[in-house]
Amino acid sequence: MHILLAEDDTETARFIAEGLIALGHKVTQVATGPLALQAASDATFDAVILDRMLPGLDGLEVLRDLRAIPNRVPVLVLTALGGIADRVDGLDAGADDYLVKPFAFVELAARLNALARRVPGPEQATRIEVGEIALDLLRREVTRCGKPVHLQPREFALLEQLMRHAGRVVTRTMFLERVWGFHFDPQTNIVESHLSRLRTKLREGFGGDDPIETIRGSGYRMRADA
Repeated sequence: MHILLAEDDTETARFIAEGLIALGHKVTQVATGPLALQAASDATFDAVILDRMLPGLDGLEVLRDLRAIPNRVPVLVLTALGGIADRVDGLDAGADDYLVKPFAFVELAARLNALARRVPGPEQATRIEVGEIALDLLRREVTRCGKPVHLQPREFALLEQLMRHAGRVVTRTMFLERVWGFHFDPQTNIVESHLSRLRTKLREGFGGDDPIETIRGSGYRMRADA
């Protein structure tokens, strides 16, 4: 996703931005209310992380102005104000979600993913090609260099996620949510074992060339030139 991060605290902004970039997202940072409003009005973002207490223009005023345009970009409000009335004010102003500081980054990432799932996207292609590999969603077939690769359903679903995000990192959490429908970590190696079998099948008979990269500490990435 391309995410607008409006946060005036330097350390908090760096913490969030580095985490999001490690997950494969693109982040545009601003530190004031007026800049946040201008950026959100002038560009297309998949989500906005908006600090409530911004200098120049309060975060809720930014949000109200955005909704008045109207701009329906999903907005997650960050704040140190955790009272019920404060949360209600944020939601009434047009926030899609509300997260109280201090927070765990994994929760922030999960909430952003949930916001992204709420937004209907463009119709997805039924055939995906990345380098030598082609995946046909209607026929449920995979080929590499024109030769069939026989995959089990979970392996097929893993490959689909990797190919749809070719060149970008797909995290373990994303696999668990999108392939298994888990919204928690079962503390097993279910993702790793299925990925291992998928990688073996994609390499066999093709010179051992692995089109999937392991990004240590982040997840997995399909090479765009696979």
